[in-house]
Amino acid sequence: MVPLAQRDTTAFAGLSPKGARITCGLACASQSRHEAHGERGAGRLKAVVWTLILAACVYVSVRVIPIYVNEYEFQDGMQTIARFATVNRQGPDQIRDAIVKEAEKDDLPVRKEDIKVRAASGNVNINVDYSVTVDLHVYQWTLNFHPTVTNNALF
Repeated sequence: MVPLAQRDTTAFAGLSPKGARITCGLACASQSRHEAHGERGAGRLKAVVWTLILAACVYVSVRVIPIYVNEYEFQDGMQTIARFATVNRQGPDQIRDAIVKEAEKDDLPVRKEDIKVRAASGNVNINVDYSVTVDLHVYQWTLNFHPTVTNNALF
């Protein structure tokens, strides 16, 4: 082991072991590395931009996903109504009333005029066309839905 007083300290004094002058320390090395990649504060700007994009995606998702969940529940309710309409021998007007009640339960803007029911010889076909407008504060996004349910008789 070499005593501390006998060690070569020229590398720490700005000189290489062979006596050549070192022009920069660690700060210059990292600075030249960043300049080589074209980074001068752009990393922070990219982080802010990507954070804003992520926040916008989360905001849109929070506003839109519940509408799609309501539409799925509505279509499931329509299928149930079509099954029971066949068994209970309900007419088109009774089926329309049941569909409107299901839409109100799911907070959907469905009117009787939007519902087309065809019920004949045990087969029930229900078509509903409606639109929901989502207010995103910078854009009005209209989602159009066209759920269709068919229940055919077994015999």
